[in-house]
Amino acid sequence: MHILMLSDVYFPRINGVSTSIQTFSQSLLSHGHQVTLIAPEYPQDHAAEFEIIRIPSRRLPFDPEDRLMSLRGIKKLLPMLQTREFDLIHIQTPFVAHYAGIHLGRKLGIRTVTTYHTFFEAYFEKYLPWAPTSWLRSIARSYSRKQCNQVDGVISPSRPMLDKLEEYGVKNLTAIIPTGLPVSCFTTAEDTGFRARHGIRNDAKLLLYVGRVAHEKNIDFLVSTFCKVARESAQAELLIAGEGPALGSLQKQARDSGFGDRIHFVGYLDRHTELLECYQQSDIFVFASETETQGLVLLEAMASGLPVISCASMGSLDVLIDGEGCHIAPLEEGEFAGRILSLIDDPADAMRLSDKGRQYAASWSAEAKATDMLQFYERVVSDTMLPQEA
Repeated sequence: MHILMLSDVYFPRINGVSTSIQTFSQSLLSHGHQVTLIAPEYPQDHAAEFEIIRIPSRRLPFDPEDRLMSLRGIKKLLPMLQTREFDLIHIQTPFVAHYAGIHLGRKLGIRTVTTYHTFFEAYFEKYLPWAPTSWLRSIARSYSRKQCNQVDGVISPSRPMLDKLEEYGVKNLTAIIPTGLPVSCFTTAEDTGFRARHGIRNDAKLLLYVGRVAHEKNIDFLVSTFCKVARESAQAELLIAGEGPALGSLQKQARDSGFGDRIHFVGYLDRHTELLECYQQSDIFVFASETETQGLVLLEAMASGLPVISCASMGSLDVLIDGEGCHIAPLEEGEFAGRILSLIDDPADAMRLSDKGRQYAASWSAEAKATDMLQFYERVVSDTMLPQEA
């Protein structure tokens, strides 16, 4: 098959959508299929193993990490795309990419599917706290329902997220297909002095968060919880790896906490080099987001042998099993801190979780998930093809 993907984000912009596209595309290539991705043009370049068509884009004033593609620029590609033999369009994001994907699907006469990566209902509440919650939820649900019912198939990364979509009124063909882990997640990284580079003591018990530094990720809860841990454990330090709109407020929170010298912000780390070393040089992975559609970083941490302390909400409910590489904690600072301190004080439990986590993460291989994706593509394509629009 030749899959035409569209996304409003891709590397060098680092987030879960970019990772999912890359992981599935690499697996599809290994199965002998083709992938072409339409994505924004960024100031920085990024090499890829598959074809990427970069579209002129401009910065968004409220989120300078992201870019807004030109819809007109995508539509201009139509004559060229009509000379290619695409079997399916896979829309990855709900902004320009969605509307462009619907347009191209009609013009090319091929089926469209979408992956619902973003739990908008929770995102809107975080970014527009002044607006009535019921109003925001109604808008988010209506928006998601309309978009999902415009395509021929909907992919959800988790069962709780699919339950939400069905609650919204999504009626189309659906499948639950989480992103799998590539083999590289299970390799041992060379110790190149990660801790020394970032001012972390060799004897520190290092707590790690990896991901977008955004308000919906609930990282302020982790900082507050860490302060409780730090009062009890002189060894504890916290590392936050990522960037995003909440960075400034979190840095201020760290400075004001009295433990700022033990809270480290290191920005984005290269996935193929320093990020793997970061996982393996840490002691406990901590996570408190309630908005994940999957929670891939939880599996990445386990694959590196890092014990996890996390809440279990939305997509992470599908990922986490208490005792299988993780301890699930409620979102209450005292109890969450207690779970962390218990693990710091019990190296045998930490080692047991580490071993269990590696074994558990191995069941989420990228190859297995790519096979599931291909089977879903074939189900969608096998329906009567749409007539090609003149």
